[in-house]
Amino acid sequence: MPKSYIFSSESVGEGHPDKVCDTISDAVLDACLKQDKHSRVACETYAKSNMVIVGGEITTKAKLDFEKIVRNAIREIGYVHDDDVFHADKVFITNIVTAQSPDIAQGVDARKAKGKKTAEQGAGDQGLMFGYACNETPELMPAPIMYAHRLGRELTRLRKAGKAKWLRPDAKSQVSVEYVNDKPTRITAVVVSTQHAADVEHAEIEKFIIDNVVRKVLPAKMLTKDTEFLINPTGRFVVGGPQGDTGLTGRKIIVDSYGGTGRHGGGAFSGKDPSKVDRSAAYMGRYVAKNVVAAGLADRCEVQFAYAIGHPKPVSVHIDTFGTAKVAEEKIIKAVLKTFSFKPADIVKQLDLLRPIYSLTTNYGHFGKTNLPWEKTDKAAQLKKLAK
Repeated sequence: MPKSYIFSSESVGEGHPDKVCDTISDAVLDACLKQDKHSRVACETYAKSNMVIVGGEITTKAKLDFEKIVRNAIREIGYVHDDDVFHADKVFITNIVTAQSPDIAQGVDARKAKGKKTAEQGAGDQGLMFGYACNETPELMPAPIMYAHRLGRELTRLRKAGKAKWLRPDAKSQVSVEYVNDKPTRITAVVVSTQHAADVEHAEIEKFIIDNVVRKVLPAKMLTKDTEFLINPTGRFVVGGPQGDTGLTGRKIIVDSYGGTGRHGGGAFSGKDPSKVDRSAAYMGRYVAKNVVAAGLADRCEVQFAYAIGHPKPVSVHIDTFGTAKVAEEKIIKAVLKTFSFKPADIVKQLDLLRPIYSLTTNYGHFGKTNLPWEKTDKAAQLKKLAK
């Protein structure tokens, strides 16, 4: 009997309240790195109604205009309509940023300190980080999350291009995929909810989304006569964004990663500089896993790291290929350890992370994009050779 199951993943648009906050936090991070690549940034944003609060810990030589950064980020998202309480030019902004704790700084800095066992750069915190890849899509990502991202990305493109004047920034998408013997075979359900102006009819929204978004970006062979389309299923979505719900940095960690297919250590990405292994080690895990799959060594690969704050090496490295390995898993692990270094300082160097690239990551997933360094497959040939 073939094994059949349905797996679903969701994505959210740039105007989702949590993504508004992620966008602002990453905009602050990039503004710091543009002026001072050694900035230490842990920026958190909260948004509700017409209020934005920016907090966290930042130590930098950069001179920041927080109000300008926040308003520009909101304007780029598209909150510029007079019928919305949350508006780029009208929000009230509160800044409660402080400097990084000196106790944390001495653990991260590449220098000696009393009680610290090494002078090397250490991890910015303890914790678990995962990376994942599979051969379900050209991006070597799970199909459900990539399809959900495609929907959100196209919806945003159409909105910003003015193709439907009634579209507003807040949106969510969700795709359910049926697997047979662990292979994606068809899409069983598509859910899209988009904020809209008050004067548009539901029937127009539904037809526009199905014709111009769903059928345009999802593989035709995966859509069947039985695929269920649920477009704005509540019937009305006028009040959205931070007016309709509270936003907070770091609450969309499954959207940001693998849609629930790969495991997650719990640490958020946005607003954190690469000394924070929550972010940099998760990117490194994706880099490793993608190269393993690209090398043809496995159909699926998951990498786990664990770190201790202030310590320069991971306390564990684990690789799981879920029974899909084409060579002995022990050979894959040995090849990986010979090819990559997982010290925090080495991760930053290998992936060239001290650059203002983080606003590119914020929306529609931190993985599966061709313009990010951890998406390269430049180590695949070396891994394949070492794993023989």
